[in-house]
Amino acid sequence: MATTDQTEGRATFDAVVRDRRSVHDYSDEPVDDETLEELFDLVRYAPSSYNLQPWEFLVVREEGNREALREVAYGQEHVTDAPVGVVVLGNTDPAAHADRVVDDLLEKGYRPDRAARDGLLERIEGLRDRDEATNRRWAVRSTALAAMTLMHAARSRGLSTCPMGGFDPEALRETFDVGDEYEPVVLLTLGYPADGAADRENERKYRRPVSEIVHHETFDA
Repeated sequence: MATTDQTEGRATFDAVVRDRRSVHDYSDEPVDDETLEELFDLVRYAPSSYNLQPWEFLVVREEGNREALREVAYGQEHVTDAPVGVVVLGNTDPAAHADRVVDDLLEKGYRPDRAARDGLLERIEGLRDRDEATNRRWAVRSTALAAMTLMHAARSRGLSTCPMGGFDPEALRETFDVGDEYEPVVLLTLGYPADGAADRENERKYRRPVSEIVHHETFDA
């Protein structure tokens, strides 16, 4: 398990990052409503382009819904082994929540006056005119940040997750009545790990060194 910060009573960030594992084996312990509320309350603080927060999360805990989610995930067993499945969706309409976002900027003094507020809103609404592929990429970029925040928040509370890109997005849309304006970004399993499944003593899988992945000033692949 992750080492904990005795002052805050939470796992330190370094430990959360280093100890996180993509876990397939989960215990029978359920994840209660309060814990889920705490996790998603932290997810709200993930960054996003223009602070437009395009993410939506479909949480499935009922057995029948988890079975249905497993079907669209090509039968991956850990979808039903975990007590919680999360479908992470990105809203491809950049201006879906723009009114509240720009009103907040004006109220808190980030925009000097109503004219500046209106100009920003007009600029955001203009993003709707971009081609569909561009707006889908935009939604995925911001929503992926929220998904990672959820995984870190879960780990800080002793929970484990597994992100999955292996699923049929069209089958997911049909099964769970997800509209075309939402881009399915990733699926997550979530729950308390089975004994030994997330122990930090398990040898870490290979990670590329910093010297290979960081390029200073110029890019040299």
